Amino acid sequence: MSTFLSKEVQLGLEAARKRELTRKSRLRVRFDGAVYPVLKYWETGFSVDAEDAPQMRGLVDLFDGARHVSQCLIVASHEENGEFKFEFKRNTAAQDIAPVDFEKDLNAPIALLN
Repeated sequence: MSTFLSKEVQLGLEAARKRELTRKSRLRVRFDGAVYPVLKYWETGFSVDAEDAPQMRGLVDLFDGARHVSQCLIVASHEENGEFKFEFKRNTAAQDIAPVDFEKDLNAPIALLN
């Protein structure tokens, strides 16, 4: 039995694999006002489709659906199997409240009544 696959079949299988990875992942990265789906995510970086995404570098925002997950400083690592792999230089979790510049007293009253 032959294990040879024609070029068209190989391209079709690769396109189906990328489509499935994109469909499964809710993660998106926003760069220069455009949003690109994240194919794979790991602790020190992520990958996007090489055909769709540009060579990104710098500050990007990472979203899980509509929820802002983190702000990342990235550098392009390399291209492998049609995917650009990016590494984090900094990955800061997004917060929904502003940080305070003073110490909060644990016994402070919650509200004042007049």
